[in-house]
This record gives sequence, structure tokens and C-alpha cells, in this order.
Amino acid sequence: MMTLSRTVLALAFGLLSISPVVLAGQTMSPRDMHWDAGADPCPAVVKTPLEVQAYDAHTYILREDLCSTWEAPFMYLLVGDKEALLIDTGDVADPKLMPLAQTVLGLLPAKGSTRLPLLVVHSHTHLDHRAGDPQFQGLPGVMVVAAQLPSVKSFFGFKDWPQGVAQVDLGGRVVDVLPAPGHNVAHVVYYDRNTAILFSGDFLLPGRLLVDDYAAYVASAARVAAFVKDRPVSYVLGGHIEKDKDGALFDWQSTVHPGEHPLPLGKEDVLALPAALTKFNGFYTETGGFMIMNPMHNLEVMAAGVLLVLGILGYLLYRLVRRLKRRPRNLS
Repeated sequence: MMTLSRTVLALAFGLLSISPVVLAGQTMSPRDMHWDAGADPCPAVVKTPLEVQAYDAHTYILREDLCSTWEAPFMYLLVGDKEALLIDTGDVADPKLMPLAQTVLGLLPAKGSTRLPLLVVHSHTHLDHRAGDPQFQGLPGVMVVAAQLPSVKSFFGFKDWPQGVAQVDLGGRVVDVLPAPGHNVAHVVYYDRNTAILFSGDFLLPGRLLVDDYAAYVASAARVAAFVKDRPVSYVLGGHIEKDKDGALFDWQSTVHPGEHPLPLGKEDVLALPAALTKFNGFYTETGGFMIMNPMHNLEVMAAGVLLVLGILGYLLYRLVRRLKRRPRNLS
């Protein structure tokens, strides 16, 4: 059982909403976890900027509150015997507004007179998953791997990116790391062998699947599906929730999520993703419960539409001016 002092420390370090004490060997399903629904308008001061819930005694799910950032990203802390792993650092840099580093360090078990070493990694380079990095940089016993592709390839030892699978051994807990570019050039997903959880970042989540490089996304989906095909997958946990329980998308940049969809997806979603991507029209496609879109293509279409309208208006104005010039003058 988690000690009382450790629970108190976790509460004191983050002004948190944290799940009940977890007994050894017990887990709390992420499907049963409920997160703050946010508000509109948001209060001037967010009382609970960071929520923490325990999946088990060695695995924590953290989320930044919707009123601290409409992105409301999820982060994951995996604790091994020799080292702990933090996946992503969220969207808020200021530790006064988002006490992420304090909270994470407070959750780490003591190892003698010091805490367990911490390795900070990322799902991908987008700012809402790495803005909190400065809170960890320079701290004793903490290593931060930069989210940019050269650092990712170098640290994990990928020689033929995006091929291959790397491993991180936390001590009694091995995590597999798979390249999954497509949403972002440096995207990776993590598979925890102990819990059989696939941490999918923005590659796969209950919300918009944003395509940056379609060919890379298709190839990544096929590789990840092949990886999990013969492996157990208890849950697929992504970087955000953007749907309600009925599968409808919340408004973009909404700070309130009533009736939010559960965080987890399943192995069947990973296996279905490659086929869904083949039906993508390049702009926006809803198929099999997936909502796939390419924001840049959509912006380009919108820009082209605006230019077309402006061109038509310009042509009509030109015709009007010419007609006025040709009109006979009233001579008296």
C-alpha cells in the first residue's frame, strides 16, 4: 500500500485532485476515471490546474485542466525499480500556474536520501506536449530528452528512422518505443510491457486525428498495428479528449467538456486505423468512428476560396468602372 506520507506529499506538492490510495496489485480502469469538465467562462484563478489519478501504485495519469489550457493534455508517469519515465510535459510553462515538476517529483518514491531518477520524454514536438520542459531542466536526478527529431533518434538509437523499435528499461519495467510520424515528424508511441498500455500521444486519440504527412501516417499506422497484433493491449491512452460520450466533437478551443468521452481507446482501434486512413479524402473524413483531417489542406482550400471571391469581386468592380466610363456624358 502507498504510505500515508507519500500520499500527503503528492497532495502538498500540487494542489491536486488525486485518486484514492492504490493497494498493491490493484488497478483503476482509465474508463472509470472522471476529469474536471472545465467551465465557460473560466474563473480568474484555477484552483486545481493539474489533476492526477493513479492507474496503479506505479502508474499515474496527469491532466492539465481545461481552464488552464483548452488543450487539456494528458501526461503519463511510469515508475520502475531504477528509474521513472514521464511522457510529455504539457502546455503550460509557468510552475506558478502549473506545478507539474513539483507534482511529479512528489510522486516519485525515495531511494535512500534521494528520489528515484526521472527520465522526461515526449510523444512529439508540438508545444502543448513540451511547454513544461523548463520546469525539469537542471534538476538533480532528472534527464530531459529534447522533443526534436535529432534528439529523439540519437537518444533512443534509431538508426533507420522510422523503422525499428527501441526499449527503455526502468528496472523491472521495459517500455518499447515505436516511431510513428505522420501527425508530427518526430512522433513516437510507447508500449509498457507491465501494464500492456499503449501511450499513443496525438497519433491516436478520441478526437481529431490531424494529418501532417499522409504517407508517413499510413506507414506508421501499419507498423503500429503490426506491433500490437500479437501483443496484449489493455488500453490505448492518447494526448487529449476532444469528443463527448456520443462521439461528437467539442468546439475547437472549448474550455468546457460536458459528458466527455472516456480517455481510453482499444486495440481494435489501432488495428482499424490503417484501413480508415485509406479512405481519407485529403481534407476531412469521418469513417469508422475516426475523424481525420488535414488542417493545412483545409486552410489552403479556404485561402483559395477567399482569393477566388476577391478575384470575382475585383472583376465585377472592374466591369462596373468600365461601364461607368463608357456611359455618355450629359451635354447641355
